[in-house]
Amino acid sequence: MNDKIEGYRYPVRVKFELLEKDLDSYRRAADFLNFTNTNVLCVQHEFGIYGGPAGSHLLSLLKEVRMPVVTTLHTVLNDPNPGQRKVMDELIRRSDRIVVMARKGSEILQECYGVSESKVDVIPHGIPDVPFADSRGFKEQFGVERRSVLLTFGLLGPGKGIEHVIEALPEIVRQHPGVVYLVLGATHPHLIAREGERYRLGLERLAEARGVKDHVIFDNRFVSTEDLKEFIGATDIYITPYLNEAQITSGTLAYVFGAGKAVVSSPYWHACELLSEGRGVIVPFRDSAAIAVGVSDLLNNPAKLDQMRKAAYALGREMIWPVVAQRYLESFAQAKADRKVAPRTAFAGWTLSSRPYDLPPLRLDHIMRMTGSSGIFQHAIFNVPNFHEGYCTDDNARAFILCTMLSELGSQRPSDNLNRVGTSYLAFLAAALDYNTGRFRNFMSHGRQWLEEAGSEDSHARALWAAGIGSGRSSNEGHQKLCVQLFKRGLTAVKTFTSPRAWSFTLIGIHEYLRHAPGDDPCYAMRELLTERLLGLWSTTASDDWPWFEDSATYENARICHALILSGQWMPHPQALEIGLRSLRWLASIQRTQAGHFRPIGNNGFYQRGGGRADFDQQPVEAQAMVSACLEAFRATADEVWKTEAKRAFEWFLGRNDLGLPIYDSTTGGCSDGLHVDRVNDNQGAESSLAFHLSLAEMNFSEHPLAEPLR
Repeated sequence: MNDKIEGYRYPVRVKFELLEKDLDSYRRAADFLNFTNTNVLCVQHEFGIYGGPAGSHLLSLLKEVRMPVVTTLHTVLNDPNPGQRKVMDELIRRSDRIVVMARKGSEILQECYGVSESKVDVIPHGIPDVPFADSRGFKEQFGVERRSVLLTFGLLGPGKGIEHVIEALPEIVRQHPGVVYLVLGATHPHLIAREGERYRLGLERLAEARGVKDHVIFDNRFVSTEDLKEFIGATDIYITPYLNEAQITSGTLAYVFGAGKAVVSSPYWHACELLSEGRGVIVPFRDSAAIAVGVSDLLNNPAKLDQMRKAAYALGREMIWPVVAQRYLESFAQAKADRKVAPRTAFAGWTLSSRPYDLPPLRLDHIMRMTGSSGIFQHAIFNVPNFHEGYCTDDNARAFILCTMLSELGSQRPSDNLNRVGTSYLAFLAAALDYNTGRFRNFMSHGRQWLEEAGSEDSHARALWAAGIGSGRSSNEGHQKLCVQLFKRGLTAVKTFTSPRAWSFTLIGIHEYLRHAPGDDPCYAMRELLTERLLGLWSTTASDDWPWFEDSATYENARICHALILSGQWMPHPQALEIGLRSLRWLASIQRTQAGHFRPIGNNGFYQRGGGRADFDQQPVEAQAMVSACLEAFRATADEVWKTEAKRAFEWFLGRNDLGLPIYDSTTGGCSDGLHVDRVNDNQGAESSLAFHLSLAEMNFSEHPLAEPLR
């Protein structure tokens, strides 16, 4: 597994490498495994290793491999969030056998996930086979001879609870002045990327404040297995003050326990299981006083400490690598025997209709080129940003939505700088809001001067949509908090709006925001108000031959359908859902040619009731709106027709259109501004380019293992 594009220097025995965030990489891995006749696939699963929401990219591999699958679960959550639950359910279904490292894991699988006990193997975390040895022989090399050594090791992060050990040290040192506490391990690289060494520096300041800085050693590095054995050998008491009860596996605990060391631990599940029956000391979570008592009691009673060590070492003989390896071989053999009874289909299911739809690769070069220090420019002259036209809230909202979606999908590359440019787009939205009036402005000059007191209703609502997305989906805490603030400040103004599309954009934003704040009463009230307004338009305008909300079908029409489908599902409101689907069905029918390709209603006159419809100028935002609405219809109904309609609209970008010419430029990553009667508009403005990339992101998510319809 590679979490960076350049990968790592693996030994020659590594035959295939997966890119963590590249969904196609997992499908290619499945093909590699199938065509090399692999006997068994052994999956080591932990949330955070694999790409996609809740690590769901892995499922794309498991759906296509033909060999038996044995999956080891390093974490078994008894209260998963919806995304984690869907991944776990599918992972369990696609695995022939499940391995857990503690009995508690097997219990949770049976009670929470309905897994048959016969499908689960409990195999302990493997450890090196080391001799039972006295710590004195190892201490001299570390310069701690004649001192009692306490150890915690592993990747450093706030969940480790090390601060509670430091808080306990003054009392331990009072009773045992020679004690030294060794914290071994580098800070977790993801934490380094997010906040640097703030946690470690905080621990160092705490040690100084408590007067124990002469009794704490931080060794900030990764250590080899051989070096680790030396550190463990020098240890008298190992401390795991972890803060999460649901930790079902701790490799660090297994290593030290199996080496026959005394352990003082908080009561997470793996510790409770290993340290029962006098094999260790369990203390409450976040209880420094209890840690001090537990450690001091062992140091005061060498005989008790030695008895505990021997009990741990004896059980540890069942955890050494040769024993664990044999248990795995037995699990693999069982999986192969079970698969012979019910073999997996080989090539019969590999037709184009059953395999994921191939989509263009993500290429954000033009989006980055269009982005300046203040946000994304509105227009382009060919593929060059047009500074003269400045910026607008509409496009910065779209751009922020794209960054948030790509981050959630895990499909961005480090070179794309999504967090940096996403921050710029969000900063633009924050500057666009007039906090006195609660209205977003829209147009800004290249010289950063606002050109109006308040923007259009549509631009205001699109900003709310972006803020809703950021509130409900962003993993950046600062982004999320600012989005919540912007959403709350800007929502009230919508009550006076008259634009059906502004109502619809706001409704889509409301449903995103409610991911963050499911109990927000003003938000519920606005959702009900706007939904009823759209239904009111339908009741006064729609007829059998004109099932629409207005006397003309103009721009981004599918957004109205999209909003009602969302309200219909989540309020719930059966009438809203039925009308959303019916109007979308009609819209799809009038935008489908006899040749079968997508033809959006043209901007050059739109479509007036009782009159002819304009076929040109066709705009990218129309295809994008149709893609979004049809995919939402699929999620609501499970009707494959809607995926077909979404695909039809998306292929308009790629050349399946009236002129047979691609709108999307795969060489620049830009998208042309429209389709005229005789040519493609060569300018690649922000609205059009973002329309393509937002459509691509949504299509990628629809092909994603988690993107299944509601049942």
